[in-house]
Amino acid sequence: MPAPQQTIRRSLLVLSAALSSLALTAPLALAAPTPTPTSSSASPTATPPADMSSVGGTRLGQAGTQVNLTSGVPVLPKDLTARSWIVTDAESGDVLASHNAHWRLPPASTLKMLFADTVLPTFPSTTEHKVVPSDLAGMGAGSSLVGIKEGESYTVRDLWLGVFLRSGNDAVHVLSHMYGGIDKTVADMNAHAQDLQALDTHVVTPDGYDEPGQVSSAYDLTLFARSGLQKKDFREYCSTVSAKFPGETTTKKGKSVRGTFDIRNTNRLLSGDSDVSVYPGIAGVKNGNTTNAGATFTGVAERGGKVLLVTVMNPEKHEHNEVYKEAAKILDWGFQADGKVQPVGELVAPKSAGQSSAQPGATATGEAGGDTSSKRPAASSSASAAEEDGSSGVGIALAIIGGLLVVLGGGVFLVNRRWPLPDLVRRRTRP
Repeated sequence: MPAPQQTIRRSLLVLSAALSSLALTAPLALAAPTPTPTSSSASPTATPPADMSSVGGTRLGQAGTQVNLTSGVPVLPKDLTARSWIVTDAESGDVLASHNAHWRLPPASTLKMLFADTVLPTFPSTTEHKVVPSDLAGMGAGSSLVGIKEGESYTVRDLWLGVFLRSGNDAVHVLSHMYGGIDKTVADMNAHAQDLQALDTHVVTPDGYDEPGQVSSAYDLTLFARSGLQKKDFREYCSTVSAKFPGETTTKKGKSVRGTFDIRNTNRLLSGDSDVSVYPGIAGVKNGNTTNAGATFTGVAERGGKVLLVTVMNPEKHEHNEVYKEAAKILDWGFQADGKVQPVGELVAPKSAGQSSAQPGATATGEAGGDTSSKRPAASSSASAAEEDGSSGVGIALAIIGGLLVVLGGGVFLVNRRWPLPDLVRRRTRP
């Protein structure tokens, strides 16, 4: 969009700020029906309900595909089988197209985005914690694990890499106990979801494991990703391709030795696979897979200065990596259509958007623990971290462009209804 048009658009948004702020603070509970408990031994129904939420726009509450296919807008991919999906402009919040966006479905490990957005600001990344047996109690059978051992110490950074790269429920449980326990974590996740106006979401367990009544939606998962990406640490963790994780301490020649082992991100658009290429401009966010949820995925990618978010839930086509294939097709369409298609709705702002910060504990760069001592540019910091993690050549450089996006935080919403994101993705040269 040419600069004069951008100025005009922003001016119009400023003029509508007062009305926007009233709308943001209006109660939306009536727009979101009470979650229907989902049996832990049965799959959700194959038909979306008739009374889905209309948060973000009335069309988003309608069943089926919602898109404005006017002249010049590319046709949507015809082979999409997901029960629910949504593609949005991450900065403006425009919903470019959707399919059953508010259908409440089991989220699997994509719920960990809400867990991270809730808990991550609490602890500096260098904090160490020695794991005790109670930290690992209560995990569901067959949980995905990163390999945490009782009696060993881990930094908070280690634990978050375990959450994002290996979707480790053991790492989630350790962090939850550090935070104050599972019950407190779940309660605060539900409260944070309410603040984000993610009213389709009901949290039962922080790790996304299948539990009766635990639901979210493509719309809500996108809200979680958008909020989390405001935080520097969140951006680093969700974009890391591979890392070294601390192993178990052993004794060799009378000395204690602790090695490491490699972990690799299971987000296949980020790390690639035999039948899926690394998606150009990808920078996270989170994937999941359980019996009830099927495969779920939320991703963020940048192309030509545009940043898009996509969420795909439970493709009915059960081919290998199908959720990533469908997400890539939707992203491709979104980049072709963005700037041409009229939106069908919007991502709403948090209720706390009028406060000084939409997330307590987050700094202007969204760095957990309020550590602002480092003056290095984010790009060089992330590049260095990626090399230390063994992902040199395939990692994502996370750069914050000075002056372009100076103000982050909820107050921005009341001024122009845009939520600026740092310059997420400038892919480093691959070997």
